[in-house]
This record gives sequence, C-alpha cells and structure tokens, in this order.
Amino acid sequence: MGLLIALLIISLWFTHLFYILTTVEVNFFSPLFYFHVLLQGYLYTGLFITAHDAMHGTVLPKNKIVNKIIGSISSFLFAGMSYNRLIKNHMKHHKHPGTENDPDFYTKSQNFFIWWGSFLFRYTTIPQLIVMGISYNILKIWINEINLWFFWIIPAFIGTFQLFFFGTYLPHKKPHDHNMEPHKARTQKKNHLWAMFSCYFFGYHFEHHDSPGTPWWKLYKMKG
Repeated sequence: MGLLIALLIISLWFTHLFYILTTVEVNFFSPLFYFHVLLQGYLYTGLFITAHDAMHGTVLPKNKIVNKIIGSISSFLFAGMSYNRLIKNHMKHHKHPGTENDPDFYTKSQNFFIWWGSFLFRYTTIPQLIVMGISYNILKIWINEINLWFFWIIPAFIGTFQLFFFGTYLPHKKPHDHNMEPHKARTQKKNHLWAMFSCYFFGYHFEHHDSPGTPWWKLYKMKG
C-alpha cells in the first residue's frame, strides 16, 4: 500500500503539473487559476512527504532499494534536491530534535521568517540551483515563462512553506515544555480532516517522532 500511495502522489503531481503548464491560462481574475496553484502546492507537499517516508523506510518496508529509488525521485522532482543529503540531515533531526545539533532547528531566533530563511539556505545547494536553472531554460522552450513561474516555481515555494510551518516551526518552536519530551515536539489537536489538508497528518508531529516507522497515511491512528 505504501508503494501504491507513493506512486499515486508522484503521478498526480506530474499529471496535474503537465496539465496546468500546457493548458491552463494565468488569469488573476479566475478562481480556478488560484485553485490550480494551491492544488499543485499541496501536491508538492505530498511529494516531499513521500520522500520523507522513504527516509524512514515506510514506502516499501524492508526494501532499501525501492525506498531509495522513490525517495530520490521525489526529492529530485520537488526541487532538484539530493536524497542522500536530506536523509543525513533528517536522521540528525530525529536524533537531536529541537537542539543546536538539529539541522532543522534555528537556535538564534524563533522568528518565523528568519528561521524559514535559514531553513531554505541550509538545504539549498549549488548543484541543486544548477539543475533547476537548466530545467527552467529547457522547459521555457516549450512552456510560457509566466506559466513556469506560477505553476512550477511558486507551488514549490508553497509546498516548502507548508512543510516548514506545519512540520517544523509549529511542532518544534520554543517554548518547550514537559509535554513535548523527549522529542521536543508538540502536536495538532485531533481533527483528522484538518490534519490531512494542512500537511498530510504531519501536524501530528509528536506522534511521528514517537513512531517514525509509521507511514504518513497511518499517522492519524497514533493520535490519542
């Protein structure tokens, strides 16, 4: 089931992206235009969540090769990211959550925008920028640049914002209290519909840290 869900998300991301890049017009007066932008942003979030599940070996349990393939594809499609770099940092995050040794935690400031900027800077690499630059220049041969910006680039930032806000900032920001121990992570209130729409149940963050081997689509079952 994990592999089927992963392939479904990747397929939906690609199919919808291809459709809006080639068919949908950028029209600021059309509600449908904003729907497509937000939907693609949500699918970008799902793409990264799929890579994240692969890091924990839950796409296809006990099959490291398939997990790495799915994780690498999802990471690359998200923004030309290195799966090996992501998994290395993510394991550090689980080992040292909410501390100075946590690559996802910003100790110098709890300001959302400063932390988010640091988060983006930490995970952005020169090879990634080169890959994205080459991809952009190839795609603009066939696709209008305004479509690339509003349907390819901006949704990726929306997905990054969604992942950071619901999956890092809200769960791990200070102040930390005893209810957040030992993971220094809090959790959303129980509302499965909102948890799914907000970040694929990733707002149930204490539960994720408590059971990292539970795939995102089963995480709601861990919520008491």
